[in-house]
Amino acid sequence: MSIATFIRDTVLRPRLLQAGCMVVYDPDHRYHDLCLGLGDDRIRVIDASESSIESRQEAIMALREVGKAKREIDALVVYVPQRRTETDEEKQADPFSIYAQSGTVFPQDDGDDYLSLCLRAKPDHATEIRRVFAGSPNGPSFSVIDAIGGGASWPQLRAALRVDSGREILTALLAPSTRQADALKSQEGWSDEAREFLRATLGMSVKTRGKTWTSIADELWRFVLFSEFVFDLPVPLPETLKGVPHSPIEAKPIVEDVCDRLRTNPATRDIYIERAEAIEVELSLPEQCRDIDDLGDRDTFPFEERTFLKAAIKGISNNETDTTRGIIGRHRNSVWIGKGESQAQWELIRTGLALIECCDDNERQLPEHARSQADLLDFYLGSLREADRLQREFEQAVGDFLDPHDIMHEVIDQARSRYRRLAEKIQTIFIKHIESAGWPPEGRLANSDVYDRLLADRLKENGRRIAYLMVDALRYELGVTLEKQLSEDGPVELQAAYAQLPTITLVGMASLLPGARTQLSLEIESDALAPKLGTSKVGNVTQRMDVLRKKLGDRFQEMPLGDFVRGKPKITPTVDLLVLRSTEIDSQLESNPETTLGLIPSTLKLIRVALHKLRGMGFKEAVIVTDHGFFLNSHAAAGDVCTKPQGNWPINAHDRALLGNGNSDSHSVVLNSEKLGIRGSFVQIALPKSMAPYRAGHLYFHGGASLAEAIVPVIIARLDNEEHSSAAKMSVELSYKNGAKRITTRVPVVEIALVSDDMFSQEESVEVLIEAQDGKGNVVGEPRAGGDVNPATRTITLTPGQRKQIALRMDPDFEGKFSIKALNPTTLASLSALNLETDYTV
Repeated sequence: MSIATFIRDTVLRPRLLQAGCMVVYDPDHRYHDLCLGLGDDRIRVIDASESSIESRQEAIMALREVGKAKREIDALVVYVPQRRTETDEEKQADPFSIYAQSGTVFPQDDGDDYLSLCLRAKPDHATEIRRVFAGSPNGPSFSVIDAIGGGASWPQLRAALRVDSGREILTALLAPSTRQADALKSQEGWSDEAREFLRATLGMSVKTRGKTWTSIADELWRFVLFSEFVFDLPVPLPETLKGVPHSPIEAKPIVEDVCDRLRTNPATRDIYIERAEAIEVELSLPEQCRDIDDLGDRDTFPFEERTFLKAAIKGISNNETDTTRGIIGRHRNSVWIGKGESQAQWELIRTGLALIECCDDNERQLPEHARSQADLLDFYLGSLREADRLQREFEQAVGDFLDPHDIMHEVIDQARSRYRRLAEKIQTIFIKHIESAGWPPEGRLANSDVYDRLLADRLKENGRRIAYLMVDALRYELGVTLEKQLSEDGPVELQAAYAQLPTITLVGMASLLPGARTQLSLEIESDALAPKLGTSKVGNVTQRMDVLRKKLGDRFQEMPLGDFVRGKPKITPTVDLLVLRSTEIDSQLESNPETTLGLIPSTLKLIRVALHKLRGMGFKEAVIVTDHGFFLNSHAAAGDVCTKPQGNWPINAHDRALLGNGNSDSHSVVLNSEKLGIRGSFVQIALPKSMAPYRAGHLYFHGGASLAEAIVPVIIARLDNEEHSSAAKMSVELSYKNGAKRITTRVPVVEIALVSDDMFSQEESVEVLIEAQDGKGNVVGEPRAGGDVNPATRTITLTPGQRKQIALRMDPDFEGKFSIKALNPTTLASLSALNLETDYTV
């Protein structure tokens, strides 16, 4: 089909017949004959080339005729050899603009540009078309366009590959499917046609004399990928690379489109990575481009991604967060981020940037919320606690990333410095309010009131079974995360409570017992702190559980949370209050905070599974509480310690609170214990004014008075409702490297997809937990936190048709066969499994 026929039959005629009236503006006189050719018995063409006045008269008469019910003509074309009028002022001076308003106009937009029309007419010859346009300022004639390609339609390539467009042919030549590869091996004659196709499409002169797909593909991959690299490079190529063949600039659209297809298609992504890595080494690109700082926006080769990483780090170091955010946005879906090691680097930068920006935002708003204790508490509950969450996720990313070359120290130092600056400013304000208003805040739920206000009335009703989950060190921001997680399964209510000082487990767990508000006291026995409830000692688990056992008798039972979830507990039918105890978060962080932050999700998972199990046992509600929060002091320096005030301080509570008597100084505030809600055999309590402990070296601490230590969550979950069943009509698919069965890295990347045949469930989402398990069910690999993986729960949320790449962190000591399982995070039922085996030496 000639270009004139294409424009007439696919653009002008359909548009004219639909509108009834069309004005064609043509300052280059390109479409004159074509428009005249549209005329026939039913279509009137008015040519305004010679007489504008006569043309207007003819157009008026013709338009009236078109508007009649019984008309002699169906459509009107007005040909105007001038530029199309754009503004209202221009249209007022244009005698033919009224006809355009009555019908339609050509050209209408950029899609009617002559170049665009030619590219649509001959998509397989885009490069040649762009080349002739580049050499012709006013555009080539129709005859030049018609001559391009000589009628070539690549019949043998189309038949062998079973594709239609030139871009599909090029993609198939680079990465053929199994069927296409077999066809290229068994059929002859296609290679000569492929050479001509590549010359016309890419401007590529194939050098190899080989006629097999392998020999052509090797050269084609290098040509296409290096072409994209050249197009994106904002500076001249190094002299040593100028002799490497690549496409002319006219081929840029097709080269970039095909490369994007190869990178984003799961079937070709791994092939792309393998080829790009090999070509990078073959051309020594990192060495040849070592002096280039700006490589453009596209990361064709892996060394470019490393360059973008350095630019993102520099943005944070120079306080140019907009630069870093832009880089992260552009490269969020980079093919190289699919590699597990790269994901960890970018996750560290992403979490660092998020923490810095959150701290900056909250620091700006802080003065507006500092006037009273109530204002500051509300600000924390609504906004400041996000800084705690982001700091925890950042430190988790730091712990997940091994940095032998120390490339991330600037990001780590900057993020920690911003968080510390915000924390210190908040602490200064908080301590001043405690000095004046005391603790716990009036009119708010104290932790020592939780049992009496939330459980006592519920337990008056026999048979109303309640679970009381006492989770050590579940700070408020973790409670927010847990509440969101549990809301997937049923109604949940979250409220803030205010911990008993000093914020240590010994005291905090005792404050969660009946009558704690009026009966709890802190005594000193044998130079140690001894909490009592009335006359009963409640300094250990057995003593605390005995209080509930004496009060409720056979209506009470208790056990560790882990035993309840993993075992087959026998709960007596008479039990109305089941206490489930968890100390994992506190004990793990006390022992090794730098590496155990990643274990927090396992505790949240246990809670969620426990609630599912309780629901099946007939429990009506679960009340989840904690003793205290905590502060991650990862930015602690060598001299980061608070000097103890003068006085007699026999009790040191976790180096964050001193009990006894003494005087305030510039480092500590000393207050009467009663003002802080403490009864006992000492008069005063000393608290650091800063976020520093009384002894150096604490990376994780609690015991003092800070928002992160002293504000805790209380969660009430209803269990008498039906669980959601959104996943019933959906299936989860897991895959690894197009069917590979062995992993060669300790950070393998698996792809997970949610498939649904139910049209009514397309808007629903499903939460999935991924674990790598050995033959005995032991967890030997978990997803890296961040990105698509919720850092607090390690779960992934999917919608139907969505595919996500998830990097797993394998146990460094594991070797052998294992299964990657997609689990329901509530029931731990398996939704899908993928059997793999390690292929590396431990």
